[in-house]
Amino acid sequence: MKSTADKRLRRARKIRRKIGGIGTQRLTVHRTPRHIYAQIIDGSGARVLASASTLEAEVRGQVKNGGNVEAAKAVGKRIAEKAKAAGVTQVAFDRAGFKYHGRIKALADAARESGLQF
Repeated sequence: MKSTADKRLRRARKIRRKIGGIGTQRLTVHRTPRHIYAQIIDGSGARVLASASTLEAEVRGQVKNGGNVEAAKAVGKRIAEKAKAAGVTQVAFDRAGFKYHGRIKALADAARESGLQF
């Protein structure tokens, strides 16, 4: 029987295969029980153009707990601001195999509302 991590990694490989064919910048998300992280990576996968997480002082000041939906919304808004500053408006959403639900959905919605297109 496959573990939850194995299932997530299988979904992640499938998502990256589809995104890799496009060759566009991607917004990758990683979550742990205590924090959530987001990065915008260029089309080749070699450079990180922008990053945001609940570990940043600016985000940490806004939220009490880094592992909830409110924190994910704050990170989504922050990554969209940093992307605009780096000149990125269009990205592909790489959820790294995590189901599009809860914190992942909150981060994506906040990034969209702040101007990122995907």
